Amino acid sequence: MNRRDVTTDVLVIGAGAAGMYAAAEARRQGARVILLDKSMVGRGGATIMAQMTVAAAVGHAEDDSWQLHYADTLESGRGLNNEQLSALMCQDGPPRILESWERGVNWAQNGDKLDQVKAPGHSRKRCCYVGALQTGTGVVRGLKKELRRQEVESHDTTVVTDLIQDDQGAVVGAAALEVKEGVQVAFWAPSVILACGGLTELYARNSASVNMTGDAYALALGVQADLVDMEMVQFFPIANLAPRTIGLDPIMWDPFRYRLGGKLLNGEGEEFIERYAGVADEGTYTATRDVVTYGILKEVEEGRGSPAGGAWLDFTDLTREEIRDAFPAAYDRLLEQGIDVSERAVEVAPTAHYTIGGVRVDIDMRTNVPGLFAAGEAVGGQHGANRLSGNALTEAFVFGARAGEAAGGYAVKTVGGTPEPDATASAAMDEALATIAGVRGRNHDSDVFLPALRSRLKDIMWRNVGPFRDQDRLEVAREQIAEVREEFETRARVDQREAFNLEWQEWFELRGMLDVADLVRTAALARTDSRGAHQRDDFPQEDERLLANTVTRRTPEGSLDVRWEDVVTLDADPASWTPPPIDTDPRERTPR
Repeated sequence: MNRRDVTTDVLVIGAGAAGMYAAAEARRQGARVILLDKSMVGRGGATIMAQMTVAAAVGHAEDDSWQLHYADTLESGRGLNNEQLSALMCQDGPPRILESWERGVNWAQNGDKLDQVKAPGHSRKRCCYVGALQTGTGVVRGLKKELRRQEVESHDTTVVTDLIQDDQGAVVGAAALEVKEGVQVAFWAPSVILACGGLTELYARNSASVNMTGDAYALALGVQADLVDMEMVQFFPIANLAPRTIGLDPIMWDPFRYRLGGKLLNGEGEEFIERYAGVADEGTYTATRDVVTYGILKEVEEGRGSPAGGAWLDFTDLTREEIRDAFPAAYDRLLEQGIDVSERAVEVAPTAHYTIGGVRVDIDMRTNVPGLFAAGEAVGGQHGANRLSGNALTEAFVFGARAGEAAGGYAVKTVGGTPEPDATASAAMDEALATIAGVRGRNHDSDVFLPALRSRLKDIMWRNVGPFRDQDRLEVAREQIAEVREEFETRARVDQREAFNLEWQEWFELRGMLDVADLVRTAALARTDSRGAHQRDDFPQEDERLLANTVTRRTPEGSLDVRWEDVVTLDADPASWTPPPIDTDPRERTPR
């Protein structure tokens, strides 16, 4: 076996904004830190794709407070928010934004203050941005400067396959495949942070990068960590469908509509939202996202969709000058690609956009498994049943910083560095690395290819566990996921090459995707009402008896156990609440 052993104090898995922030903060605690990404640091995942805004009540555009941001977040969450996490995100958002500004994130300015705009669902102008549709790249550029200043060690093209536990059940490391050289790597660390959230690649239509395969949730399942509200996957209704664009966020039509209006039309040229919302849309974009998603899909189902299977979005009542004044960079980029929205309508359709559920953590980003933390989109609970626009990168900054500080303090102050692995951990690592080695060349003469199986799974999820669900479709998904899993386990082909063997990586990605697909399906079957991002055709109303969180854990026997837990409340007046100091010795505490 081509094996390498590496020790550190804190291992951060995933190098988007949350992972980079976590790595920098852990390093500031005096911890040795390694930052991993299966792509390239800052280039994979969701952050680099973000082109819109980041919500933080810094009050530069108008009077604002974190309590007002918190109230907006709870209203959007339909009663399911973990109020402590929501409050932490909103209160710590402004200082993190200002801190990132000092560290090199080039936020758009209005004089000597940050320029802020009002995004859907917010009561104030509190959303910051970097240039025109350049927020993600600006954030990455600034945070990478901080990593260099902190001298954080990073590893690209490194795929974590399993977390490793000792005889007390604590996570003490991770087994990984370094794809460039084809090396199996044993990472040993008393603190591990999951910052590789997002599962939108599970769906045939999605707005994120192809490496958003649900790795954090699969790894958490493997060590019996709790996951919360995994049925809550946010679908964005008017993502770009046709013509295809290059270098533009597929959800960019959202700010276009809020600023410019536009008409949403079916394939027959009719405005149709009134059929589903009860009121006419008439270019005002007042209908909620779930209603618009439902309306578009129903029009397509009944034969009134646009040619590519969506709806028309029409700005042709506006002049070139009006559109360019609102979005100069985006409009010019569209013109470069032969698309003039002042002269022709575009086609839009719903797409999987964001994972609202995730790993269940406490206020210090600790899971129920000692030594394991989570940050960013990997975390669930803070958004409730619907994520408010602009809160994604806010949680990445805030939760990344909190996780890094807590994990660094735990490794340095509580554990006192990287201990020698015990017999249980050593055996588990040997087994995980042997599995990695055994996958290469598996069924190399088979005609069952991993991309085909992955495509089948994505179609299953889109058709049966997509924007709208019911019991029959969820049961069909159970059977079809099992069929794909059986073919994957017995016949899936993996190339025999050692270096740059992407099929080797894809095998582990699909293994995790199958686990996470069944996780989402199981939670969706358990929640027999419709609330926010989760919509059941057979239970179309909110059920106040289900005003609680689903919490799912894999049992030692391998099945999924779903239980209901009360929503975590703030238990304090937001006017005076402050987050408690980080507990550096939490060994007796479980997350609430």
